[in-house]
Amino acid sequence: MSSPLHRRRFVTTTAGLAAGLLGLPLRAQTPKFPSRPIKIIVAFPPGGLTDAYARMYADQLTTALGGTAIVENKPGAGAILGIDAVAKSPADGHTLLMTTSGTVWQNRVLYSKLPYNLDKDVTPIAVFPSGPLVIGVPEKVPARTLQEFIAWARQNPCSMGTYAPGSVPHMVADQLNRSEGTKIQAVHYRGESPMWVDVASGNLQVAVGSFQAFNTVSTRGVKAIAVTGNYRSPRLPDVPTALEQGVTGRLFGLEGGLPLMAPAGTPEAVLQLLSKVVVDGANSERAARLRESFAIPNKPKNLKDTRADWDRDVPVWVKLAVDLGIKLD
Repeated sequence: MSSPLHRRRFVTTTAGLAAGLLGLPLRAQTPKFPSRPIKIIVAFPPGGLTDAYARMYADQLTTALGGTAIVENKPGAGAILGIDAVAKSPADGHTLLMTTSGTVWQNRVLYSKLPYNLDKDVTPIAVFPSGPLVIGVPEKVPARTLQEFIAWARQNPCSMGTYAPGSVPHMVADQLNRSEGTKIQAVHYRGESPMWVDVASGNLQVAVGSFQAFNTVSTRGVKAIAVTGNYRSPRLPDVPTALEQGVTGRLFGLEGGLPLMAPAGTPEAVLQLLSKVVVDGANSERAARLRESFAIPNKPKNLKDTRADWDRDVPVWVKLAVDLGIKLD
């Protein structure tokens, strides 16, 4: 029979090894993580940037942690279904959320009532950059620039595709109507792919979305007339930003992203580990190829910087939504 001293040494050594695996300071009785498969719920359909990031991250988690990570697409109700599923999951790091920034930033004021509290029920791990969004129109729309499109849209009622209620495209349509006197109706889709298909077919007169999704129809008569954000798209260097074209609404200079989130109350050690996989994975060849495909020049940040950006950016987006006065219910 082993002595009490031997048993104490064994327990101390085992706990030290567990803490070393997390790369964090030792905590008494640290539970094993992951202890079962990690599920990443994507609040949008397969395809598109949100889904691509989630599937890449699932593979990175599987490799880094030695467990299994899977992706479950749960679209619907403007991402409310997917967010609700995560908000009501155990706060242990085994159920995560991938969604767009608008659904967890602006939606807290765009909806009068939600089945969860976005300030209290979920917490950020990382925000995957989305890069400049492309504003594209079909060839039959007689506009080569955003200013020309605005002039045309003042005289012609038209439809703008959005990939979700409350998304950046939805807010762009509303802001243009209010500030420029246009007559744009927002038409909501479940993700980007069907939206851009309808632009190519002429069923929509304009859409706003990722470069990669736009690029699938760029040879089918869809032209880029501007990009959002403070810098040009690396893949469309000849297309000026909206700001460069004199469309100076605050929304056009902002850049959203794709938040990775966990239920509030998830242990800090687990959040740190999940964040570390994001940061380390961003340096991989696969991540570089994904960013190249979607024309994204920057990488996600660590947990500390993500939280700092979150505290800075969320009030700006919320105020913008309040000022526009959009309500989705």
